[in-house]
Amino acid sequence: MLISTKGRYALRVMIDLAEHQGENYIPLKVIAGRQEISEKYLESIIKLLVKARLLGGVRGKGGGYRLTKPPEQYTVGSVLRLTEESLAPVSCLEQGSGPCTRAAECPTLPLWQGLNETINGYLDRFTIADLMRRGDVGDNYVI
Repeated sequence: MLISTKGRYALRVMIDLAEHQGENYIPLKVIAGRQEISEKYLESIIKLLVKARLLGGVRGKGGGYRLTKPPEQYTVGSVLRLTEESLAPVSCLEQGSGPCTRAAECPTLPLWQGLNETINGYLDRFTIADLMRRGDVGDNYVI
C-alpha cells in the first residue's frame, strides 16, 4: 500500500481547514497558497471531499470551504479510504472485489485479513484533531 499525493494532500487540507475553522469559509486560493498545492489539483481533491460531505462549500464573494463537522469526528482512515483507490494489502480484500475462488484453501488469507484490519484500525485511531496537535502521532503503536 502506498498513499498517493491525493490522500496526503486531502489530509493537509482537512488539517488546514480545522486550524482555521473560526474564519468561516476559506477560499481555495488561500488554502492552496498556505499548503503550496496547485489550485487546479487542489480543486479536484476538494470536489471529492465536498461530494462526500466532509467539507461544505459556498460560491461567490465570501465563499470557500469549511469542515462540516468538528475535527475530532474525522478519522484519518475515513479520509484516506475516500481518496485512495484502496488501502487493502491484496486485491482480494479490496472493496467491491468479487469472492476469491481460492479463499477456502488459501493459506495466506488470514495473514492478509489481519494486516488489512491492522492498517484500517491504526488509521481509524487518529483524527484530524490529533494531527492538528502535531505531537508524536503514531509513535505509540506496539506490535
